[in-house]
Amino acid sequence: MITLSGIIGSGKSSLTDILSAELGTKAYYEPVQDNPVLPIFYKGNEIAAQKRAAGDKEATNPYAYLLQTFFLNRRFSMIKTAMREDNNILDRSIYEDEIFMKINTEMGNATDVEYDIYKSLLNNMMEELPFASHKKSPDLMITIKVSYETMLKRIEKRGRDYELVEKDPSLIDYYHRLLACYDEWMAKYNASPLLIIDGDKYDFVDNLSDRVQVFDMIENKLHELGNLSDVQMDQFHTQHEKLFKAQ
Repeated sequence: MITLSGIIGSGKSSLTDILSAELGTKAYYEPVQDNPVLPIFYKGNEIAAQKRAAGDKEATNPYAYLLQTFFLNRRFSMIKTAMREDNNILDRSIYEDEIFMKINTEMGNATDVEYDIYKSLLNNMMEELPFASHKKSPDLMITIKVSYETMLKRIEKRGRDYELVEKDPSLIDYYHRLLACYDEWMAKYNASPLLIIDGDKYDFVDNLSDRVQVFDMIENKLHELGNLSDVQMDQFHTQHEKLFKAQ
């Protein structure tokens, strides 16, 4: 089981898609299109920021806790299902979930009480997770690390209005906080082996050479961990050669 992590717009879903095809594994995707809370959460952020600017220092986003418990519930269900199987990839996991609630609390969008309740719920879920499957953790966590500039370009490319800083300038602070929190999270993560991909350097979506280099990094790591055999590695090298010839 492989889990992906990374900031908004880092390319998690794209890498999950192409990596799933490369490895012949099942892909699990974070719910976005069927998320009824996400659009109103961003609107709630904007309203809360306006109220604070007008002098209401205790204004919060009423949808912050709702959004995070929605995601937490879906991610818990998704990883439980994935951990019962072999050979799958998740485009985000429960392991980085707390980052978002932490930031929302720091920014005043959620209260300390809401954060404490959220953490208690998350800890209870994490304690139950090993009992729900035959795996205790992912075999590999892949993090796509990108700069603020790259993140904004990819957010603009996918065109969700509620994610655009032009539509909501308060997102500038939010995104910078996310970048800092992900750096801290990467330094502390120890639930499984971690592989960091430079998303600024490698355009694994539109550049075939970059994509194959990323595949090689991931497959070499899986081979090193004992998840891929020598025979499988030879097969992947043959696949890559055919890709370049067909280009």
